[in-house]
Amino acid sequence: MKTKTFAVDIDGTITENGVGRINLDALAALRHLTNIGHNVIFVTGRSSVEAYLLSVFGGTTKIAVGENGGCITVDTNDHILLGNMQQCQHALNIIQKEIANVSEKPVFPRMTEVVLERTFDLELAKQVVLEKKLDVLLSDSQYAFHINSLGIDKGTGFQNVMKRLSVSRDDVIAIGDSATDIPLFKTAKTSIALGNSSEYVKSQATMTTNAKSGDGVIEALDKLAPKLSEV
Repeated sequence: MKTKTFAVDIDGTITENGVGRINLDALAALRHLTNIGHNVIFVTGRSSVEAYLLSVFGGTTKIAVGENGGCITVDTNDHILLGNMQQCQHALNIIQKEIANVSEKPVFPRMTEVVLERTFDLELAKQVVLEKKLDVLLSDSQYAFHINSLGIDKGTGFQNVMKRLSVSRDDVIAIGDSATDIPLFKTAKTSIALGNSSEYVKSQATMTTNAKSGDGVIEALDKLAPKLSEV
């Protein structure tokens, strides 16, 4: 069997208890995949730097897609910026004038997106974006609301990595739990929605698990294990 490339979300996927703590058993399983020859790449709404550091200390493939596809980190100080921070900041200023209780979320510094607290009506904000013809996309990662440049999502960000590594869709396995992972699912032949995903997200995946978050990752890998050991 050819080497597979796993595109793995972080929050809600390999974290536990809703506090951003890594499920160590899930991380160990992903590290094992790397050790036997597969690629394991984190694709997250967090910063690509956070994801890159997790890959370094976690023992997975040292490349990361962050900011919902807006930024790719390929080395300690080597970042590929696909999104436009100025567009996102401009959109934030307009949305704040139109809607109450819109505030930025304290997060690891971003290079291409704006991250917001989940304290307002996202659908109302999306309507403002349409009316004002802003070149941005609003999304909900369940961790926060995000403002990204139009055309930027986890799928487009990961496709950049696929080209760099000469990886085809047939050899990609995507794992996630939220609506922001659906574009990532579309880049993969095999996509896995975890037990904590909404029914809509599950409907967009080729596989689902009963277990949630990190335990769901382990369940999925157990199902795939017979083929993955043939590298």
